[in-house]
Parts: sequence; structure tokens; C-alpha cells
Amino acid sequence: MATAVTIDEETESLLEELRAEIERETGETVTQQALLAALVRSAADSPREFVDSFREITRGVSREELDVFNSGMGASGVQTDESDIDDILYS
Repeated sequence: MATAVTIDEETESLLEELRAEIERETGETVTQQALLAALVRSAADSPREFVDSFREITRGVSREELDVFNSGMGASGVQTDESDIDDILYS
């Protein structure tokens, strides 16, 4: 059963570059359909890695996000030094 899949020009170009490189390296003719099937099999063989590739990249917070976070913090008015913290943590 064949199903048509629409892809954008950039993806089409990358697919073609990959197909051409495989042909150059192996000397074998490779169709885009065969290449797509191999890519899907590869993703299915390592689903966790593939799923993780869709996760948002971890990044630091922006200055604005940090300011919003810090605006919610308030001082208790009590002076605290390292020895006070050590007493609480280790006593």
C-alpha cells in the first residue's frame, strides 16, 4: 500500500543529499522510498533516542525569567550566615 507524504523543500533537499551520498559511498542505487523506509526502521529500532530528539533543548533562563522568579522572593529580615546554615543542616 503506497501513501503519499508531503514534505517541504528543505526536507526534500536534505533527503536527496543523503540519498546521493549513500549512492556515492556504496555504489548502489537508492530510491527516496527505500531511504525513508530505512530511516523509519532506524527510528523504530531506537525509539527512546528518536523521541528524545523531539524534546525541547534545555537552556538557561533569560534575564527576564530570572527577574520574574526573583521578584517572588522576599527577605525575612533575619541576618543569616554560613554557620547558621551549617547548624540547621548538620544538627
